[in-house]
Amino acid sequence: MNRRRMNIGRISSQRGISFIGLLFLGVIVAFLAIVGAKVVPTATEFMSIQKAAKKAAADGDTVPAVRAAFDRTASVDYISSISGKDLDITKQGDKVVVNFAYEKEIALFGPAYLLIKYRGSSDGGYN
Repeated sequence: MNRRRMNIGRISSQRGISFIGLLFLGVIVAFLAIVGAKVVPTATEFMSIQKAAKKAAADGDTVPAVRAAFDRTASVDYISSISGKDLDITKQGDKVVVNFAYEKEIALFGPAYLLIKYRGSSDGGYN
Protein backbone atom coordinates (compact mmCIF):
# COMPACT_ATOMS: atom_id res chain seq x y z
CA MET A 1 0.00 0.00 0.00
CA ASN A 2 2.87 2.31 0.66
CA ARG A 3 4.18 1.75 -2.87
CA ARG A 4 0.83 2.55 -4.39
CA ARG A 5 0.80 5.96 -2.80
CA MET A 6 4.29 6.70 -4.13
CA ASN A 7 3.34 5.76 -7.72
CA ILE A 8 0.13 7.79 -7.73
CA GLY A 9 2.00 10.95 -6.87
CA ARG A 10 4.46 10.62 -9.78
CA ILE A 11 3.78 12.02 -13.19
CA SER A 12 5.15 9.66 -15.81
CA SER A 13 6.65 11.14 -18.93
CA GLN A 14 5.60 9.83 -22.31
CA ARG A 15 8.09 7.96 -24.40
CA GLY A 16 8.16 7.57 -28.15
CA ILE A 17 8.62 9.58 -31.27
CA SER A 18 6.72 12.71 -32.20
CA PHE A 19 4.95 13.19 -35.52
CA ILE A 20 7.71 15.53 -36.74
CA GLY A 21 10.33 12.97 -35.75
CA LEU A 22 8.42 10.23 -37.52
CA LEU A 23 8.12 12.38 -40.64
CA PHE A 24 11.85 13.16 -40.57
CA LEU A 25 12.69 9.47 -40.12
CA GLY A 26 10.36 8.58 -43.01
CA VAL A 27 12.11 11.05 -45.33
CA ILE A 28 15.52 9.61 -44.44
CA VAL A 29 14.32 6.02 -44.99
CA ALA A 30 12.71 6.96 -48.33
CA PHE A 31 15.91 8.68 -49.49
CA LEU A 32 18.02 5.65 -48.55
CA ALA A 33 15.57 3.34 -50.33
CA ILE A 34 15.73 5.42 -53.52
CA VAL A 35 19.54 5.53 -53.46
CA GLY A 36 19.68 1.80 -52.75
CA ALA A 37 17.33 1.05 -55.66
CA LYS A 38 19.67 2.96 -57.96
CA VAL A 39 22.90 1.45 -56.61
CA VAL A 40 21.89 -2.24 -56.51
CA PRO A 41 21.77 -2.67 -60.33
CA THR A 42 25.30 -1.24 -60.67
CA ALA A 43 26.56 -3.61 -57.98
CA THR A 44 25.00 -6.62 -59.73
CA GLU A 45 26.54 -5.46 -63.02
CA PHE A 46 29.93 -5.27 -61.27
CA MET A 47 29.54 -8.86 -60.09
CA SER A 48 28.67 -9.90 -63.66
CA ILE A 49 31.77 -8.10 -64.96
CA GLN A 50 33.90 -9.83 -62.33
CA LYS A 51 32.51 -13.20 -63.39
CA ALA A 52 33.02 -12.42 -67.09
CA ALA A 53 36.62 -11.32 -66.46
CA LYS A 54 37.40 -14.59 -64.67
CA LYS A 55 35.81 -16.59 -67.48
CA ALA A 56 37.68 -14.62 -70.16
CA ALA A 57 40.99 -15.07 -68.36
CA ALA A 58 40.41 -18.82 -68.17
CA ASP A 59 39.26 -19.16 -71.79
CA GLY A 60 41.78 -17.02 -73.67
CA ASP A 61 45.55 -17.28 -74.09
CA THR A 62 46.14 -14.16 -76.18
CA VAL A 63 44.96 -10.59 -75.66
CA PRO A 64 42.52 -10.64 -78.63
CA ALA A 65 41.11 -14.00 -77.50
CA VAL A 66 40.53 -12.69 -73.96
CA ARG A 67 38.84 -9.54 -75.28
CA ALA A 68 36.61 -11.57 -77.61
CA ALA A 69 35.67 -13.99 -74.81
CA PHE A 70 34.78 -11.08 -72.54
CA ASP A 71 32.68 -9.40 -75.24
CA ARG A 72 30.75 -12.64 -75.87
CA THR A 73 29.98 -13.02 -72.18
CA ALA A 74 29.14 -9.30 -71.86
CA SER A 75 26.57 -9.50 -74.63
CA VAL A 76 24.83 -12.43 -72.92
CA ASP A 77 24.94 -10.91 -69.41
CA TYR A 78 23.79 -7.41 -70.51
CA ILE A 79 27.02 -5.69 -69.48
CA SER A 80 27.07 -2.17 -70.89
CA SER A 81 29.51 -0.26 -68.67
CA ILE A 82 32.68 -1.83 -69.99
CA SER A 83 33.81 -3.74 -73.08
CA GLY A 84 36.73 -5.92 -74.05
CA LYS A 85 38.79 -2.95 -75.26
CA ASP A 86 38.66 -1.44 -71.74
CA LEU A 87 40.35 -4.43 -70.10
CA ASP A 88 43.96 -4.40 -68.92
CA ILE A 89 45.28 -7.87 -69.72
CA THR A 90 48.59 -9.07 -68.30
CA LYS A 91 50.31 -12.37 -67.79
CA GLN A 92 51.72 -13.38 -64.42
CA GLY A 93 53.80 -16.47 -64.87
CA ASP A 94 51.68 -18.75 -67.06
CA LYS A 95 48.38 -17.26 -65.84
CA VAL A 96 46.39 -14.60 -67.72
CA VAL A 97 45.16 -11.82 -65.41
CA VAL A 98 42.39 -9.44 -66.46
CA ASN A 99 42.13 -6.11 -64.60
CA PHE A 100 39.37 -3.58 -65.08
CA ALA A 101 38.26 -0.25 -63.66
CA TYR A 102 35.33 2.00 -64.49
CA GLU A 103 33.13 4.68 -62.99
CA LYS A 104 29.36 4.71 -62.72
CA GLU A 105 27.55 8.03 -62.28
CA ILE A 106 24.04 7.87 -60.81
CA ALA A 107 21.72 10.88 -60.98
CA LEU A 108 20.03 11.45 -57.62
CA PHE A 109 18.06 14.69 -57.98
CA GLY A 110 18.71 18.05 -59.59
CA PRO A 111 22.45 18.66 -59.85
CA ALA A 112 23.32 15.93 -57.31
CA TYR A 113 25.04 12.78 -58.57
CA LEU A 114 26.56 9.75 -56.92
CA LEU A 115 29.88 8.59 -58.40
CA ILE A 116 30.90 4.99 -57.77
CA LYS A 117 34.34 3.78 -58.84
CA TYR A 118 34.52 0.06 -59.51
CA ARG A 119 37.70 -1.90 -60.09
CA GLY A 120 38.49 -5.56 -60.03
CA SER A 121 40.64 -8.35 -61.30
CA SER A 122 40.21 -11.90 -62.49
CA ASP A 123 42.53 -13.14 -59.74
CA GLY A 124 40.34 -11.59 -57.04
CA GLY A 125 42.71 -8.80 -55.99
CA TYR A 126 42.59 -5.08 -56.60
CA ASN A 127 45.37 -3.02 -58.13
